[in-house]
Amino acid sequence: MRVLSGIQPTGNLHLGNYLGAIRNWVKMQDEMDDANNSPGSACYFFLADLHSITVHEERETRIRNVREMAAALIACGIDADRSVLFNQARVPAHAELAWLLNGTARIGWLNRMTQFKDKAGKNREGASVGLFVYPVLQAADILLYQATHVPVGEDQKQHLELTRDIAMKFNTDFGVELFTLPDPYIPKESARIMSLRDGNAKMSKSDPSDMSRINLTDTDDEIAQKIRKAKTDPEPLPDVASALEGRAEALNLIGIYATLTESTPDVVCAQFAGQGFGAFKPALADVLVETLRPIRERFVELKDDEAALDAILDKGAEKARSVAAPTLSGAYEALGLMR
Repeated sequence: MRVLSGIQPTGNLHLGNYLGAIRNWVKMQDEMDDANNSPGSACYFFLADLHSITVHEERETRIRNVREMAAALIACGIDADRSVLFNQARVPAHAELAWLLNGTARIGWLNRMTQFKDKAGKNREGASVGLFVYPVLQAADILLYQATHVPVGEDQKQHLELTRDIAMKFNTDFGVELFTLPDPYIPKESARIMSLRDGNAKMSKSDPSDMSRINLTDTDDEIAQKIRKAKTDPEPLPDVASALEGRAEALNLIGIYATLTESTPDVVCAQFAGQGFGAFKPALADVLVETLRPIRERFVELKDDEAALDAILDKGAEKARSVAAPTLSGAYEALGLMR
C-alpha cells in the first residue's frame, strides 16, 4: 500500500485544514507503521508548490510559505523519518511526467473539471493555462509514485477519476502496464469544519473575517475569544444530534467538539443536553486550546529554522526522486523518447 497526498503551501493553516486533512494524514502514517507493511509501502506527503504558480505570488512569499507549511505539518505530527515529506519543485519528474501526460489527456476531459469553472469564474479567457491543465499535473503527482490510495474529499473525487482515465488510456495506447490505477482512500472519520460566523460556509483562510476561523497559530486567548464570539442561537442543546437540524452553527460547534475528543455528536449532545452555549463554549475552548497549544509551540520553534526545514525537504526529495525515476523512465520508453 502506498498513500500519496499533497497540500498547497499557501500559509495560514486553520482548524479546518487540521481536522479535515492533516490529522488523518498522521493517522495514516501511524496505521502504516502498525500494519508492519513491506519496505515498498509508505506515505508520501508533498507541498504542491508547482500547483501554486497558477496564481501570482511574490517569490519570497512562496519560499516562506513552503518552509512554513513543512514546519506546520511536522508540528501536527508528520514524521519525516516515517513518511516521505518533500516539495514538488525539488523533484523535476513531476513537471516532466505532467508534460508527457498532456499528450494522453483530452481537452473534453479537462473541460468537465468543475474546479476550473469555479476558480476561473466569468474570466475564463483571462485564466492561466496552468489553472486549466493542473489536473494533469495532479495526475502526474499520483501516478509517478505508483500510489495505490489517495485521500480524497468530495471536491477531489473528479480529479482522481481523471487520473484513472489518463492512466488507463496511456497503458492501453502504448501496450504497457506502467501506471497503477489509484483507489480513493476514505478516512474513517472525515471532519467538515465550517465557519464560526456562518455554519453553512466552510472554514476558509480567504474569509475576510479572522473571527471566522481558528488559525493553528492563534494564542490560547485568541482561541477562547473566537469561540466565545462564535455565532450560535439561544436554544439549549438537545440530547440527540438529529434535533440540531436547521441549527447550522450549533451543529458545527458540536461537530468540532466531537472530532477533537474522538467522540460523536450524539455523545456530545447527551453530555450537554439542556445546557446553553454559555456552558458549552468554555468547554469547547478548553479542548481546542489543549489540542492546538503543542502544535503552535512546535510550529513556532521550527518555522524560522530554515536550514533544518530545507534539510528535511531535501531528504524527502531525494527519496521521492529515486522512487519516481523508474516510472518516468518507463513513460519515456513507452513514448519512444530517447534520453
